[in-house]
Amino acid sequence: MAQLKSISALSSSNLAFHGPKRESYPDHGKVCCPGKLSSFQELAARKSELQGNTFAVTSSNGIVTRAHNKQVIRAVLPTYSETELSGSTKERGLRGKLNKVVLAYSGGLDTSVIVPWLRENYGCDVVCFTADVGQGLKELEGLEKKAKASGASQLVVKDLKEEFVNDYIFPCLRAGAIYERKYLLGTSMARPVIAKAMVDVAKEVGADAVAHGCTGKGNDQVRFELTFFALNPKLNVVAPWREWDIRGREDAIEYAKKHNVPVPVTKKSIYSRDGNLWHLSHEGDILEDPENEPKKDMFMLTVDPEDAPNEPEYVDIGIVSGIPVSVNGKKLSPASLLDHLNQIGGKHGIGRIDMVENRLVGMKSRGVYETPGGTILFAAARELESLTLDRETMQVKDSLALKYAELVYAGRWFDPLRESLDSFMGEISKTTTGSVTLKLYKGSITVTSRKSPYSLYRQDISSFESGDVYDQADAAGFIRLYGLPIRVRAMLDS
Repeated sequence: MAQLKSISALSSSNLAFHGPKRESYPDHGKVCCPGKLSSFQELAARKSELQGNTFAVTSSNGIVTRAHNKQVIRAVLPTYSETELSGSTKERGLRGKLNKVVLAYSGGLDTSVIVPWLRENYGCDVVCFTADVGQGLKELEGLEKKAKASGASQLVVKDLKEEFVNDYIFPCLRAGAIYERKYLLGTSMARPVIAKAMVDVAKEVGADAVAHGCTGKGNDQVRFELTFFALNPKLNVVAPWREWDIRGREDAIEYAKKHNVPVPVTKKSIYSRDGNLWHLSHEGDILEDPENEPKKDMFMLTVDPEDAPNEPEYVDIGIVSGIPVSVNGKKLSPASLLDHLNQIGGKHGIGRIDMVENRLVGMKSRGVYETPGGTILFAAARELESLTLDRETMQVKDSLALKYAELVYAGRWFDPLRESLDSFMGEISKTTTGSVTLKLYKGSITVTSRKSPYSLYRQDISSFESGDVYDQADAAGFIRLYGLPIRVRAMLDS
């Protein structure tokens, strides 16, 4: 009999984690984007339709359990009998023998197909795992039924939102980690927290392997597997897209029909999307040509700046030791704080980025990202540092932030170098405490106020008026010494 604990119903403004990010075909396991976005009200309605405000799951005994905020999700399906498994756990598969595999599961087409493929090729039980990283409850709906229909022996769903924001997003924010000048690492930060949870689940259920649905062209295969290596190198890793003969959606549908797996009925999206509480990414279709401007109705978290309110909104961000703790004086949990800022930023068209980036595997790709709350937080954190960090420290921090971002992008979250850099960032950010007020208006962010009890700014020194701390006459000697190399070179030239 299915055992089911409550599922978190924290409403967020982001879309679903669909398992590892896919690049093979743009419609797989993604969320469509119908209609035209003309106002914030329409945007909110689309978010509500995608996410839903409540979530209910019916177990095999007919009991419905509804969602409640901030609760860990854990749905466990009954184990199949040997007859139902057709002896798959007793025999060697076509490619070898594994006992039990934990699969990163979305309920979409390819992960539904991966379940029977694993059983057929490795003769194993399959435990499906889904992470709630703030993608919205709509995408978690019906997973129990889908997993059971695909042949899974268990389904485990965990709420990782607070861990994701507190232990992954906020450290990157404190470090100022931005990849290639623009990308705020939304997908890069989500993969290690999901992979870590998979390793934990593998230990809980006694699995000897983990599997993901990443393709051989993308970054996510590296991010997942480096995390597996770091946390449990004894686990076997299965990557079906690097092994099987399925090459696209039609092949996957045919395989599903052959193995009596119900094909998930979803409206085809022209874009490939990946979302979580931090961001939403868009790839594919017209975006594959970097000359094409994104269509207005593609965006789902942010209104077009042209349609944003005609009046600006002021927001005050409270920060302690480089970590955000409050919005407009109200203390919030990490996930709640980010969710709140996503709503505010989305309303004003904040956080749209269009970029061509260098993938880890060597190719360039074009993506469009919506990161409303994250963009607000980065602006606030950087501005507060202008008060609390001296010049040399700021320059070193900025240079190391580039390396920090590269490590996270490349999936090296649990690398000792990333952890050491994080210790440095934590140490120098101890005095980065205070508040910053920002004005949001039609896609732009303007800093209007910043203050800190540890501010290095001294009005009595910076003032044009004479003071006791700084004697302007001292500047003459300083300039002569500072300019000595220039003077010497000029003497040689003459």
